[in-house]
Amino acid sequence: MKLKQHLNQLIQDAFTKAAIDATPMSVSEATKPEFGDYQFNGAMALAKQLGKNPRAIATEIIKHLDLTGLLLNAQIAGPGFINLWLNPLAIATACEEALTHSRLGILPTTTPQKVIVDYSGPNMAKQMHVGHLRSTIIGDTLANLLTFLGEEVVRQNHIGDWGTQFGMLIAYLEEQGSQGGSSLKDLEQFYKDAKVRFDADEAFANKAREYVVKIQSGDSHCLTLWQKFIDISLGHCEEVYSKLGVKLTREDVKAESFYNTALPQVVTDLKSQGLLTTSDGAQCVFLEGEEIPVIIQKGDGGYLYATTDLAALRYRAQELGATRIAYVVDARQAEHFKQVFRVAKEAGFVGEEVALEHIAFGTMMDPSGKPFKTRDGGTVKLIDLLDEAVIKAKATIKNQADYTQEEVEKLAKIIGIGAVKYADLAINRESNYIFNWDKMLSFEGNTSLYMQYAYARIQSIFRRFEGEIVGEIIIGDSLEHRLSVMLLRFEDVLQRTAIEASPNQITTYLYDLVTLFMRFYEQNPILKEGVDEATKMSRLQLANLTAKTIKQGLEILGIEVVEKL
Repeated sequence: MKLKQHLNQLIQDAFTKAAIDATPMSVSEATKPEFGDYQFNGAMALAKQLGKNPRAIATEIIKHLDLTGLLLNAQIAGPGFINLWLNPLAIATACEEALTHSRLGILPTTTPQKVIVDYSGPNMAKQMHVGHLRSTIIGDTLANLLTFLGEEVVRQNHIGDWGTQFGMLIAYLEEQGSQGGSSLKDLEQFYKDAKVRFDADEAFANKAREYVVKIQSGDSHCLTLWQKFIDISLGHCEEVYSKLGVKLTREDVKAESFYNTALPQVVTDLKSQGLLTTSDGAQCVFLEGEEIPVIIQKGDGGYLYATTDLAALRYRAQELGATRIAYVVDARQAEHFKQVFRVAKEAGFVGEEVALEHIAFGTMMDPSGKPFKTRDGGTVKLIDLLDEAVIKAKATIKNQADYTQEEVEKLAKIIGIGAVKYADLAINRESNYIFNWDKMLSFEGNTSLYMQYAYARIQSIFRRFEGEIVGEIIIGDSLEHRLSVMLLRFEDVLQRTAIEASPNQITTYLYDLVTLFMRFYEQNPILKEGVDEATKMSRLQLANLTAKTIKQGLEILGIEVVEKL
């Protein structure tokens, strides 16, 4: 239910009836239960504009406010704040309706836009490492969310598969012959071995340089070796994606090589528009207010990341018809994207109506506050991190004797992978965060395990009840009222998260919901002897809607629930 939208409309209607010629600001959630469910603070902002006392304006708004449906009561507080209380009958009905709907009453948009979400972006020369984790998780969550809300989402994985190092790599792959496939099992070591050969053997280095030219000119032999390397490399990525439970597939790959033939046209078009300036032999775009130019083509004729990104932007806007293009890339690339977006707009590659977004994120840190590394200072392979998460999750599972070995393995995977993903998504994406196993695998606090435990606990209630849940939801006290309102806020949270590309708003909501439900569960017994039938049925329905909301929220985050824990 779009609670805010309904409330904002009621305020707008009151403005119209009161002949207040202004657009009201949006209502906000009340900070404390005694202040109601929502607050409208717009009278303060209107005081100067209308030349009236804010309390007088608030009084006029309340006088014309419809209190016969969703709203039960409205009161003026302080200098002109309006506290709003929702009608228990209305919210009970809305919760009942949500329970009968497979999407909890959240309807997909009737005006979908095409959204490109560019994320993960591994380099084919190396195995995926922890530096790829945040882009992959955040990007997949945003794609899940936008898809759920009804947008036409196109996932794209802009992998690095083109460049000078590939001459070296395919030359080494060729040298390995039939052993090449097994050598590529460890891409890190393969790359290091190839680099040693390149640095030590001038003949090999020259051959590698020749292969770069041959690849770029379309030599069939070199392209066959290159494709073999890419296929094996992508296999590594797909293994990681499978473990993480993200939805990227081979079909979502749009590599640097895909745009290679479009790069000369980018240069030609920028030049024809008078946007290019030659500087030290390079073709550059100088943007007003920027000291450093955007280099489009080097003096030796080579292209840069900016050139490829411009070709990709044009393809996505003009060929795919995207109206929102989101790049989930770490914060250190902020200046790059700021400049590329400006060039794309100024050159007309992307229309003014197309939203270009850099979904920036911070760095994963170790407990000492330094970038996450292995003990010897090397890069942590992502697949090793995920395997360790599953191992640690096994140690966290209580009463393993109650499970078969197969059940333990399945449970550990769900809990371990979920813990890694949730810990990442639970913080403001632009912040750095400390990677802490103990914290992320805790049954307490804002963790995936706490959400999974709450869901499992609700399922245990239904297993004990073993009956049919019938009857109406009855809002009997303040806790039931607050829980019902919280459940109905879910859609507003999802809409705001989609606009701001901030998954931590979902995790914060889930934590607040589960914390409130736990209080409700402790203070409002459900199956306890002495609870009348109507109250029991009502509370069972609230518990059921809570479980469904937790499950849907975690599903958007790409995390599974467990029925028993």
